[in-house]
Amino acid sequence: MNILNKFSKCVGVASIGLLIAMPITVAQEMQASKEMLTKAYPGKAYSPYAKRSFPERPLWGDSHLHTSLSMDAGGFGNRVGLRGAYRLARGEEIMASSGQPIRLSRPLDWLAITDHSDGMGFINDILAFSPMVTKYEQGARWAKGFSAGGQEAIEATLDLISAFSQGKMDPEMIANYSPGARRYSTIWDDVIDAAEEFNEPHKFTAFIGFEWTSLVKGGNMHRNVIFRDNGDRARLVVPYTTQAPIGSIDPLDLYKYLEAYEEKTNGSVMAFAHNGNLSNGIMFPMDAQYSGRKLDKFYVEQRAKWERMYEVTQIKGDGETHPFLSPDDEFADYGTWDKGNLDLSEAKTDDMLAAEYAREGLKRGLALEAKLGTNPYKFGVIGGTDSHTSLPTADDDNFFGKHTGYEPSPGRLKHPFMKNENGEIFSWQQVASGYTAVWAKENTRASLFDAMDRKEVYSTTGPRMTVRLFGGWNYDKADINSRQPAVLGYEKGVPMGGDLTDAPKGKSPTFMAYAVRDPIGANLDRVQIIKGWLDKDGKTHEKVYDVAWSDGRKVGSDGKLPPVGNTVDVKNANWTNTIGETELGTVWTDPDFDPAQKSFYYVRVLEIPTPPWYVYDAFRLGSKIPKDAPTSHQERAYTTPIWYTPEG
Repeated sequence: MNILNKFSKCVGVASIGLLIAMPITVAQEMQASKEMLTKAYPGKAYSPYAKRSFPERPLWGDSHLHTSLSMDAGGFGNRVGLRGAYRLARGEEIMASSGQPIRLSRPLDWLAITDHSDGMGFINDILAFSPMVTKYEQGARWAKGFSAGGQEAIEATLDLISAFSQGKMDPEMIANYSPGARRYSTIWDDVIDAAEEFNEPHKFTAFIGFEWTSLVKGGNMHRNVIFRDNGDRARLVVPYTTQAPIGSIDPLDLYKYLEAYEEKTNGSVMAFAHNGNLSNGIMFPMDAQYSGRKLDKFYVEQRAKWERMYEVTQIKGDGETHPFLSPDDEFADYGTWDKGNLDLSEAKTDDMLAAEYAREGLKRGLALEAKLGTNPYKFGVIGGTDSHTSLPTADDDNFFGKHTGYEPSPGRLKHPFMKNENGEIFSWQQVASGYTAVWAKENTRASLFDAMDRKEVYSTTGPRMTVRLFGGWNYDKADINSRQPAVLGYEKGVPMGGDLTDAPKGKSPTFMAYAVRDPIGANLDRVQIIKGWLDKDGKTHEKVYDVAWSDGRKVGSDGKLPPVGNTVDVKNANWTNTIGETELGTVWTDPDFDPAQKSFYYVRVLEIPTPPWYVYDAFRLGSKIPKDAPTSHQERAYTTPIWYTPEG
């Protein structure tokens, strides 16, 4: 049937002659076509990209960045402010504090600057010899030390940080940099002004936020806070601090601040925990808080409500799991920092580890839910750099370190990062990590925040690989092979961050997982699904499943998949994509499913081996690679889990 006959049937025209005698207008032709297609495809659009209501691409950002406003950033030489950080994040070239030009490999889609709320901006006034600081003996001494530079500046910084952390700062001086003081409000206004200036809806999102820096005997209890709202609402409050009597180191008091903000402004805000590998066993309590307060229904409900995400990877180590906790996981020992707390003042013991790592936290959450009715550790998985250089780069070939003193130089590998009688963390053990990918419908504060709230997020150690995870009861191989798997993913199940309940009789959950490599990065080695569950006796368990892999390898008699190989050329800081795959995907059914057991499932994607950042230093700067430093590693992505809860 030709096109004229098609349209003649649609509009009731009897013959070609009549059609010629009575020409169809463009409007009539479009209406006829619409009616014909409606009959052929009822309720659907021909274009697979039309009428979509789900996120179509991940939006990349850094959820944890410090500028010169933070005391421990400006004190160690950072001179790049808020606006420099935003300019770099959106793709511009800027000058780093060490005098070197820097540009990201690609712009970010969004950025959360999270300067420390305690003493925010204090260091800038010291450097400027502000009378608000220099009229006090401590302030004058520190200003003189910073001005002298070199070792005097380092000693002044260490003395300042020590005085602050131990509560030994002149109370009248530091009061000017605390909530309620005019100077503090002025600094917060500038934080908001900068975010408003660089926020461009649908192009680049600048979140308003801060870091609440709780420390318990050096144990890291930090939380980052981000606002969904614009400056008109965020300006109605100032950041929450840890300094009494207004502030507190207790997360429950932070939650009160968040709740008060929402009640006052009718806005939205959330917190997420800094990675806990330096918390000395207090990040994921099981029985009681650090203070000895027993965990109860109120605690678990409040933490679940306000802490929607958790930072699983950053410069100060990777926090997914630890070899001691996951002895059967051959990839558990990645970016491991397990020597102690932030100042190494307390030696690390094995019993602390379970309360520090994300996978164990997820398992503990199942047990607490069974006991108290709410899972307080049901979090979305994110990554951030926690860079104190204002430079949000997580690429190994573009790594500028934690502090300005660790920006590229021939000698930076020789500097110890932290050291005392309880242990040592070397500079090369910093990890060029990480980024957060958000499955948001559009690049706006509201859309990104809402995706974080529903936990449709994942993290990587730097590469920008695309990763999807869906869970349901009826996925099959045809779904993954459709080339439009997300359409069926949302239609037939839930995405990462979602929940499965009430297993149909005789059914096991099916998961559709797939990953596409970073367009300018390394090929993929494998896709794994990590399962955790709670048995009938209240004990938690975990298992790692290889579900998709490259190069046609076969699982050995030991149940392990052989290594993918290694193409890293250490001398030239290079690798080749002659092994691995550009994309991997599968539909996997849990072979060990028990419908009576609470469980979670998340995806870990591994790249083929590539050079760590210090191999690039050796190639470009002539640095000597430390004896114990591995010359290749496998970067990775971690998705937020999908949780299964039995009926009742």
